[in-house]
Amino acid sequence: MNAERLAEFLDHASIDPDVLELRPDYRVLLIAVSGIEPAPGDTHSEQLLRSAERRARRLLAERPAEQLPHVSAWREAYRAFGAKPQRTRNSLEALLRRVETGLPRVNRLTDIYNAISVQHLIPLGGEDLDHYVGPPRLARAIGTEPFGTVAGGEPIIEHPEVGEVVWRDDEGVTCRRWNWRQTTRTQLRDDTSAALFILDALAPCTDDAVRDAADDLLAHLVQASPNLIAARRLIAAAKSP
Repeated sequence: MNAERLAEFLDHASIDPDVLELRPDYRVLLIAVSGIEPAPGDTHSEQLLRSAERRARRLLAERPAEQLPHVSAWREAYRAFGAKPQRTRNSLEALLRRVETGLPRVNRLTDIYNAISVQHLIPLGGEDLDHYVGPPRLARAIGTEPFGTVAGGEPIIEHPEVGEVVWRDDEGVTCRRWNWRQTTRTQLRDDTSAALFILDALAPCTDDAVRDAADDLLAHLVQASPNLIAARRLIAAAKSP
C-alpha cells in the first residue's frame, strides 16, 4: 500500500458526534503504515521494553496506576458510558499493572508499540490493516455489532453493550470499550506487514504529547523496517491544548 492509499484510508476515518459529546476533550492520532518487516522480538525491542518498565516502576513507586492523571482520565471516560474501570481496564492501565512482573514479549511490532504506550502514558492500539473492511470509526454501539473474540480456546462472536464506545469498521467492532479489547479479526500477527496504530488522548494529555508519542513510534518502526511508508492524521472536536 503506497502513501497515497494510506492517506486516503485515514481521510475516511471518523469519530461520531455522540462520542465527542461524551468527552469533548478526546482526540485521536491515527497512523497507517505499510512495509513492515515482520520479526520476533530483538535487541531493539527488548531495550525499549526495559526502558519503559524502568520509567513505569519509578512512577508507580510514587502512586498506584489508577492515580496517575492520564489513567484517571480514562477511568472517568469509562464510567461515563457505563463501564466499570476496576473490571475492564483501559489498555494503558492494563499494561502498567503488568510492569512489576514484566511487560509481555510478543513480537517486534507489538513490543515496540506497547513500549511506546507505557513510555508516553498513552493508550495505543495496533491493528492489522489488511484485515480492515472499510475505514475505522469511533462510535457508540447499538448492541448488535459483531465482535469476534476467543473464549475457552474457541472463536466466538460477542456483541457490545448499548451505548458502549467502540472502534469499528464496516464488518463489525474492532475494539471494545474504546481501548479495552481488540477483535481477533484485526489483531496484529507475526506476519503483519501493514498496520493501523490508534493513539488515544484525553486531558491532561496534550496534542504535542500525542505527536511526540507518534514521532517516537514511527522512529522506532523505521529503525526496524527502513522501507516503511506512513501516513498520519489527528482528529479532534476542536482546538485542544
